[in-house]
Amino acid sequence: MIKTQIPEIKALLNTPKNIVIVPHRNPDGDAMGSTLGLYHYLKLYHHNAVVIAPNDYPDFLKWLPGDDTVLKFESQVEESTALIEKADLIFTLDFNAFHRVGNDMAEVLESSSAIKVMIDHHQQPDDYAQFTYSDVTMSSTCEMVYNFIEMLGDENKIDETIATCLYVGIMTDTGSFRFPATTRRTHQIIGNLIDKGANNSQIHNNIYDNNSFSRLQLLGRAMQNLKVIPELRTAYITLTQDELDEFNFKKGDTEGFVNYALSLEGIIFGAIFIESKQDDIIKISLRSKGDFSVNELSRAHFNGGGHTNAAGGRSDDDMTTTINKFISILPQYKEDLSPTQSRS
Repeated sequence: MIKTQIPEIKALLNTPKNIVIVPHRNPDGDAMGSTLGLYHYLKLYHHNAVVIAPNDYPDFLKWLPGDDTVLKFESQVEESTALIEKADLIFTLDFNAFHRVGNDMAEVLESSSAIKVMIDHHQQPDDYAQFTYSDVTMSSTCEMVYNFIEMLGDENKIDETIATCLYVGIMTDTGSFRFPATTRRTHQIIGNLIDKGANNSQIHNNIYDNNSFSRLQLLGRAMQNLKVIPELRTAYITLTQDELDEFNFKKGDTEGFVNYALSLEGIIFGAIFIESKQDDIIKISLRSKGDFSVNELSRAHFNGGGHTNAAGGRSDDDMTTTINKFISILPQYKEDLSPTQSRS
């Protein structure tokens, strides 16, 4: 438990260090909010800190304070590798296994002799870090970074910039504070972040209210492709590469689409399958209500994982084969998905 290791971590951070902060591949609001929030905190102590994202991320996150300092490993390999190799400390945030950053970056991280600190709320963490703060009950990694700063005795150092970054991750990973992991403590932290300068209304507008015309057209196509399996309380969406291209898809455009499947009356399991010709895979996002674990299903069948109610995965098959596989495995979960079963 990291709480017992706080004195040792404080000692490490007592003098300026070369520090690299890493989110997972295809970083979302929680990944970028937590890494940039920690970055701004460490800069207060004059550490030579840098955020290195495995690859690019959606435009709706690029207003975050400090975005202009972020390196992308995929397009800045030499510079990123050099910084990782000379790092004294490496913080890995919002993931708990090196493969989540992609194979090339994972090899560089694994070979680094830097002390590693993991802060993450996903299930079944690997044991690569000397200091591990892992808690699957947390709403978000941003909530954990807030706790981490508080454990270090520095809650008073959270300023408007740090508060803004952390607010973004908590808001996005809780579905605007409606998911089950949102607790009284989560709301207390959000209140504190607002007190420290986070402009909640503006942040919400920056994330959710800047839709392009093409993104809304793509959403319309996704809704046309929505399929329902009522006897198993399941709904799913498909989007092919041709459909993405038709509506000028940009990274992040499908964010939140899967929640429309889950929002249907009587549905407790929602999924979206998105073809990526560039990666030669079908990307899969899974969501559920109650205690139906999409983490377990994804780990068992789609090379993924995550949380009980939110997980991701992938398929190396084509779309038709992937969907046929998905439909074929659902009867294995009939007892959990059947409308005759009482749900929490």
